Amino acid sequence: MPADPRAVLTRPAPAPQLTVAYGDHPDQVADLRWPAGSGPARPLVVVLHGGFWRVEYDRRHTDPLAAALAADGYPVAQLEYRRTGQPGGGWPGTFTDVLSGVAALPVLAAEALPGRVGAVAPILVGHSAGGHLALYVAATAAATVGGVLALAPVADLAEAYRRDLDSGAVAALLGGGPIEVPDRYAATDPRLLVPTRTRTVVLHGSEDLQVPVEMSREFVAEATAAGSDISLLELPRCEHFGLIDPESAAWPQALDSLRSLHVDH
Repeated sequence: MPADPRAVLTRPAPAPQLTVAYGDHPDQVADLRWPAGSGPARPLVVVLHGGFWRVEYDRRHTDPLAAALAADGYPVAQLEYRRTGQPGGGWPGTFTDVLSGVAALPVLAAEALPGRVGAVAPILVGHSAGGHLALYVAATAAATVGGVLALAPVADLAEAYRRDLDSGAVAALLGGGPIEVPDRYAATDPRLLVPTRTRTVVLHGSEDLQVPVEMSREFVAEATAAGSDISLLELPRCEHFGLIDPESAAWPQALDSLRSLHVDH
């Protein structure tokens, strides 16, 4: 494990080859990365970054993750979206952005990379708040998603609100708590949207201090009981940021989990 697990958030990585827009706002964009090698076309991997939905955190901190996935032969899109603390962020803009972006990116990527993007729905890789957004998109627009790899996801918004994760992050996202805006939680909380129809793998470190692993345990147990195709891999001695760090001990398991969500054609 690196001396400072947060070092991955600012580690330099190769630049993406192209940025495409899926909307008119400056944050309605995605960075595309070409897959290395000349293997078979693979599904597009859409990376949804975390940062508790706040404007202070953008897609740049997932550059090492995205570059590593491209080096492994995946076409990759790092999706940006409007976030809390900026006009249009939070409810409902953050949610409409990710739905629009995930729907548009397979076509945009296939146009930029003819013959290298599989003609199947993309796999979503989301970390932390991005894991929540990946689960939300899969539950809300299942036909647009081929699989989900949720890395330490905020899988229970009501519980995250009760725990006051990141000092009010969920209240900032939805405009209040479950009592004040119950309809918004009903529409966006993965815990309330089971069963999911999309094959999903959840990875969570046992030493996570930002998003407690208990939230994933309870979410996956409930989703499984409801008939979802979902599994949980709990990683011992792993904290929150190792899951997106290609230099961490957790990375091979994250990559294996991604590979398990598709079959090369």
